[in-house]
Amino acid sequence: MGKLAQATSKYIIYAHFEADGTVEKPDVIGAVFGQTEGLLGAELDLRELQRTGRIGRIDVDLKTVNGKTSGTVIIPSSLDSSETALIAACAETIERVGPCNAKVFVEKIEDVRIEKRKYVVDRAKELLGKIFDEGIEDIQSVSEEIKESVRVAEITNYKNMPAGPGIEMQESIIVVEGRADVLNLLKNGIKNVIAIEGTSVPPQLAELTKGKVVTAFLDGDRGGDLILKELAATCEIDFVAKAPRGKEVEELSKKELFKALRDRIPADQTSTEYSGEKRQFREEHVEERKIEIDASKTARFKEILDSLTGTRAAYLLNDNLDVLGKVPLREMFNALRELEAEVLVFDGDIDQKTVGIAFQNGIKYLIGIRISGRLKIPEGMAVLTQNDL
Repeated sequence: MGKLAQATSKYIIYAHFEADGTVEKPDVIGAVFGQTEGLLGAELDLRELQRTGRIGRIDVDLKTVNGKTSGTVIIPSSLDSSETALIAACAETIERVGPCNAKVFVEKIEDVRIEKRKYVVDRAKELLGKIFDEGIEDIQSVSEEIKESVRVAEITNYKNMPAGPGIEMQESIIVVEGRADVLNLLKNGIKNVIAIEGTSVPPQLAELTKGKVVTAFLDGDRGGDLILKELAATCEIDFVAKAPRGKEVEELSKKELFKALRDRIPADQTSTEYSGEKRQFREEHVEERKIEIDASKTARFKEILDSLTGTRAAYLLNDNLDVLGKVPLREMFNALRELEAEVLVFDGDIDQKTVGIAFQNGIKYLIGIRISGRLKIPEGMAVLTQNDL
């Protein structure tokens, strides 16, 4: 702020002077007071104004070159703008400084408040930038801390096993290996999860799995294979999901978690043996299965499938082959979850994903246009195509 440090000043007068000889600061200040005295009356006399604090300390910057002195007279003022202008005009009446002839002219009258505002705005921008730069990290840190606290708070202890809230009330549960896995799933909004917390499956977990749809979600390593064998021997496991080979459930991103759960397969179709980097499953092509279905049902399936051809839609039927609903293909999976259907006939290709979701939602007969790739068909489900009908 420099000379703006004159705290009570509103304006600063900058008056340039040139003297024909060598002069000192006291000569200049004396000329200012002496030669302006009485010009504007007693009320605007410089000595009186300075005594009452309405004119600040007068300063002089000067230099002498080749026997002549020039410089700037600086007069702080807390008077109003018109009175300050009068004082400035008075300064220009000075004709001598010390023993020398002199000329004085006002260069400018500076509004200190404008300069202060500019300083305040610039400084505020600078401070805001620092606050913002430092705050981003702080906000992220606090946000993560809050999320972590919420996740930890959501973890309950179900018979000495880390679990999501209300695990015993869930219709379907996900069994993972450890507490860190539970935390990661809770972080990403999956709460129906419980951890074995060890390699030995507790008997209370076996009891919990009875009557529930159970997915074992395990690490993609040899340890995950061993735990799967233990789970299969002691609990009612319906589906198996695995982290990518070499990864653990606790380190998966949200996208990886949901992909692994989406790609889960029926437990009776899995093998815990690995060959190289790829899981090996016993595969069976659906067309190699011998399908024996009542002729009346086959005729009904054919009738419905023929009516759907080209419509990109699906029919859901009950066990008596009564239509429960017809929906576009994009809504087919949602409809499966809402309607208690046992037959799904749709205008599309049958892939492993469709088989898994249909089986999970109680479908006994899955009828589509054709087979896409090789399928693993769960026990208790029949898969038919146009060729079968």
